[in-house]
Amino acid sequence: MYRGRRLARTLIAGLVTVVTIGMGAVAAQSGQAAPDGGALGAQWTATHDGPRAHPNVHIEWDVPITMSDGTVLKGNVYRPADAAGRPIESPVPTIVNLTPYTKLVSNLADSVLTFPVLADALTEFFKTFDLSGIGLGGLTDVTKVLPAGSLRAFGVDRKLVQSGYAQVVVDVRGTGFSQGTWQVFGEREQQDGVEVVEWAARQPWSDGKVGMNGISYSAINQVHTAERRPEPLKAIFPIVPGSDLLRDIAATGGGVGLGFLPAWLLAVNGTKLVPDVQSMLTGRFDGRWLQDRIADPFTFFNYLLASLTVPSVDAIPPDLQVLLTDDSPIRTAWLGHPERVNIPTFVYGGWHDIFTYSSPRVYQAVDVPDAQKKLIMGDIYHLTNGSGNGLPGAPPRLDVLQRAWFDKWLKGIDNGIDRYDNVTLWQQGNGWTSDSAFPRPGMEYRRMYLDAARSGTANSVHDGSLSTRPGAPARLTVAPGLASLCSRDSATGTAGMTSLLDVCAEDARINELNGLTFTSAPVAEPTRVSGPIAVHLNTVLDTTDGYWAVTVNDVAPDGRSTVWTSGQLQASLRKVNDAKATRSPNGDYTDPYPYLTLADRLPLKPGEPTIVDIGLPATDGVLKPGHRLRVDVYAFNFPRGMPLRPLLNESELRPQHVELDPNRPSWVNIPISGNPGW
Repeated sequence: MYRGRRLARTLIAGLVTVVTIGMGAVAAQSGQAAPDGGALGAQWTATHDGPRAHPNVHIEWDVPITMSDGTVLKGNVYRPADAAGRPIESPVPTIVNLTPYTKLVSNLADSVLTFPVLADALTEFFKTFDLSGIGLGGLTDVTKVLPAGSLRAFGVDRKLVQSGYAQVVVDVRGTGFSQGTWQVFGEREQQDGVEVVEWAARQPWSDGKVGMNGISYSAINQVHTAERRPEPLKAIFPIVPGSDLLRDIAATGGGVGLGFLPAWLLAVNGTKLVPDVQSMLTGRFDGRWLQDRIADPFTFFNYLLASLTVPSVDAIPPDLQVLLTDDSPIRTAWLGHPERVNIPTFVYGGWHDIFTYSSPRVYQAVDVPDAQKKLIMGDIYHLTNGSGNGLPGAPPRLDVLQRAWFDKWLKGIDNGIDRYDNVTLWQQGNGWTSDSAFPRPGMEYRRMYLDAARSGTANSVHDGSLSTRPGAPARLTVAPGLASLCSRDSATGTAGMTSLLDVCAEDARINELNGLTFTSAPVAEPTRVSGPIAVHLNTVLDTTDGYWAVTVNDVAPDGRSTVWTSGQLQASLRKVNDAKATRSPNGDYTDPYPYLTLADRLPLKPGEPTIVDIGLPATDGVLKPGHRLRVDVYAFNFPRGMPLRPLLNESELRPQHVELDPNRPSWVNIPISGNPGW
């Protein structure tokens, strides 16, 4: 009898093996693989970390690159070199990185990595370093950036250079050691990207094929440059790129991002004032550089100060009005056109990044076959980009992926990166997954109505429900508050700085003390959510303006409330640009696209019900059985979205009301698949 059971187990095991192999064959035929890339991913890592073709790197510092308007940019050129440090004679592909953070920062990151004993030891240590057990999971995520290869992707990757690439790191005009006025993604700066690419392709050490890499600002410059289609540019690898910059960061929902913008402007403006000391000592100091810095020492601060100090709409100065005018030069330059990109593009973004709205949209818009574009969305903030990559079950490191990407599209090496999954997503509530598209196929939008009936799950200003039908009439009131300082929105808005404490970033219950909550019944089966979300609110204000913020959360059986995505909107800037908005088949908005302009401003009448449609960036998650969906509604969202001073004055920071009227209901329009049992 024992032998019979053993034989049965053997037959079952054999059948499982056959089925597994068959499924693997089907996956291979369809081009789908595991998030870590499977055997291909292991090979990409082995290739990047294995023996290098060239033992050294030759650096040419502060090479002048003259733009068509006469402005001289400065770039460091890194080339493969022999054992004696002499650059090789054979031309190689070139990778360009345009940065506003001065090449000094790239040099610093590179210097840390040039000590392999230290770098390797820290990398191995941080792979297993974990303080999440004491509420410091956010700090743990920060330490995972080094093992993820983010430092090499940020600036210089010597392993990449030693494998047969030149790398050029250039100070954006008006920053670092480059001449000119900092444009902050202006039209002239975008033209510089084209000219730097063309310059790199003409150099004797270049084979004429150029790629671009970099993080954040450097990622945005990649997309801007690719939109202009310079002939030598063959592939880009943007990490956390933005494309609709006003909505991404400058005025999210019409509010100023005080958690990030002031510190960021101070950092860039401060570092651009650091002089080239070596040139001063050698008598080659650039007088034009000094003149340009004197003429414009604090770029963009005038906008920031005006937004916080101007007392009324009528007093808004012209230099701030350009940000609030749809066709102004700066608004036009800040609105990207990724649909014009026609070269292989690998996008890495994050669900809680400041550019969450744009990163998936860039991937979706790029005009190339699926094999030539990829998307990874991680569970990260801006400062923790790449965190978790390279760990078991996760996508390969960022430096590994960019090497494989450039090997394929600049060197023509058939390494299988084109067969990597179209999208690799950290599915919130579950973990790393792969799919053929984002949003995932099979999603259906449905309304869940905000209902005043008590759910019994939240400690909030009002504990309401999410229902499949409108509930009884009610007016719910919520007042502005500062509990949002301890929230995931705060962590996103500070680029991840306040995410270090899990009690704020990983659980919304503190912030919910100052909000209205609407919670569904627990789902009966796993329920997937994938795509952009919109919240339709019937509101009443006691003043002529107000500010609304909403979140969509996953509520666990133990009560933990985890924010998946969030949106905010100045009430008077609610007018939707229907030419750019998107809707679900039932006609409800999925991405209401407000104009955010003074010309389209619609002040409210106190006491009169007014509809406000708020878009939330696309997300991806799964509600497990027993979990609930929740919508939180707030009347303030500091520091993520601070209303402009004149609009703040009109709101008077008074309490705001959600009018629950069965004839004019409020709802969330959410894309789901599965059978939640609601």
